[in-house]
Formats: sequence, structure tokens, C-alpha cells
Amino acid sequence: FHGDLQEQVYMTQPPGFVDDNYSNHVCLLQKSLYGLKQSPRARFQKLSTALLQMGFKASAFDPSLFVLKTVSHVVLILVYVDDML
Repeated sequence: FHGDLQEQVYMTQPPGFVDDNYSNHVCLLQKSLYGLKQSPRARFQKLSTALLQMGFKASAFDPSLFVLKTVSHVVLILVYVDDML
């Protein structure tokens, strides 16, 4: 999923999508996009929010480690850029 951007990011119109009437216009991104330098952080923030809402707690020692403890189980999720381990 694509994370929400914290600032305005513009890009040129992608090849094949250029409107001939507005060929000198640019696109304002509404979500992060693959390859954008802000994308990993935006995705992590969105994932972190979802995990916290599900009851996970962020580790005080490693912000990419999330822990969920129940009576019979402990679930650990380690997030690395855009992968979960």
C-alpha cells in the first residue's frame, strides 16, 4: 500500500499519459510512489499506525520492532524498510 505524503511532491507526466493539451503541466502526487525517496518513511508510518491500532506496542529499543503479547502467545514483527520479518 502507498503511504501518505507529508509534503507536496510534483512529477512530470509519465510517458503514455501525457495530455497533448497540457503537455507542459506536471502531476501533484496524492500518495507516495515507488522510487520516491519519501516512500519508505510514508509506508512505515502507515504500517506503524495500523499495527498500533491492532494492539501491537512499539519497542522502546528499536522503533521497527512491534510486540503483541496475549495470554498464550507473543507475536514479534520486525519491519525493515518495506518488508516484515
